[in-house]
Amino acid sequence: MSFPMNGPASPPCRPQQQVRGFYWVMLTFFLFSLCDVMTKQISTSYHPVQVAWARQAGLFVGTLGVLGTNGLSSTLHSRRPGLQILRGATSIVSTVSFVAALRYLPLADATAVTFVAPLLITALAPFLLKEQVSLARWCAVGIGLVGTLIVLRPGAGVAHPATLLVLLCAVAYALRQILSRLLAGADPIRTTIAWSSLITTLSLTTALAFVGAAPGSLRDLLMFLGIAFTAGCAELTLIRGFALAEAATLAPVQYTLMIWSVLWGVLIFDQLPDFWTLGGASIIIASGAYSVWQETRQR
Repeated sequence: MSFPMNGPASPPCRPQQQVRGFYWVMLTFFLFSLCDVMTKQISTSYHPVQVAWARQAGLFVGTLGVLGTNGLSSTLHSRRPGLQILRGATSIVSTVSFVAALRYLPLADATAVTFVAPLLITALAPFLLKEQVSLARWCAVGIGLVGTLIVLRPGAGVAHPATLLVLLCAVAYALRQILSRLLAGADPIRTTIAWSSLITTLSLTTALAFVGAAPGSLRDLLMFLGIAFTAGCAELTLIRGFALAEAATLAPVQYTLMIWSVLWGVLIFDQLPDFWTLGGASIIIASGAYSVWQETRQR
């Protein structure tokens, strides 16, 4: 998951550019879905940290060319480096936990649970951001959590323990987005992206010395390269989309990831999500989209 709540640039307001931005972000989540497919395929043979490293290395390369044009030293200058480091740590936790969960869970199930993140942001905003949350948005949070329980079905004996890793991913992602808002008034978005890319890539590269292994076949090598390539391209298309359209317009596009996850799950892994997973995911998506819409109205 990689979806900033604030865009990398102040976008123009022309409708044609808004539409182009929408299509760029649609492409972003198609690329992320391909990245998730390859991640799941390779995750059974390699340590989650190594697979996460491939994803983050691709994101790092994808952003390096964009950010390097502004001068690396000026880009890395931050007024709040402590928060930048903390945000990078949440990125590591969210990526590694999601990769680890994909080893055991169907792609659609894992994706559905991650969509609780926007609701967690709403629930945490009054305490960490001192934002006012309306009754309607609190209701959306409650309904979304009911949808999460429907997907997980605790006590029914169907939930794999790895779903806790997906919940950890969602919590870390929500904290990352809250930190992004706290940093928005202190550092430019390019600085936040640069710090996050550097911290995650350098930290996971260091960890490779302990858990990394050389690809065992040409197929595995190509899979790692494919993960890095799709992740890097997705970062570039995401930046391009946010340069053209407003974040509020683009936020609901992330839910198209569920469509791709179901499709790839059926075609590649022969895993058709059951009625409860699809129903719970629909509730989570609807409540999350409603919460985002209410937030944009308040702003």
